[in-house]
Amino acid sequence: MLFSLPLAACGRGQPSSEQVEAQQRSETAGDTRIACARGDAAFASTCTVERAQGSDGLVLTIRHPDGAFRRLLVTQDGRGVIAADGAEVAKVTITGADGIEVALGGDRYRLPATVKDAAKTS
Repeated sequence: MLFSLPLAACGRGQPSSEQVEAQQRSETAGDTRIACARGDAAFASTCTVERAQGSDGLVLTIRHPDGAFRRLLVTQDGRGVIAADGAEVAKVTITGADGIEVALGGDRYRLPATVKDAAKTS
């Protein structure tokens, strides 16, 4: 809504629709989007991930388009991630050599991850 007001006004100094679109693309270019789903819905790349270093380690805040969010703590013990707030248990499933699927409550997320091959022996 903030961008529609300047576009409706006539006069100099107002950004063109192309300028506004370019700025919006630039602002969202840094977003890290992941596939997510709620309930039985299909996965779609509509959630964003924010990373922050906390006292317990790296915390991922995953935001849904409707404003809902989940916080996950990246572990160093091979589990992948756990719920940062501890309210619900995160179920982690390996989806391949480069990803995991995390189920938390009724929400599901596909996250990139480095999966070590447990079958290999040194």
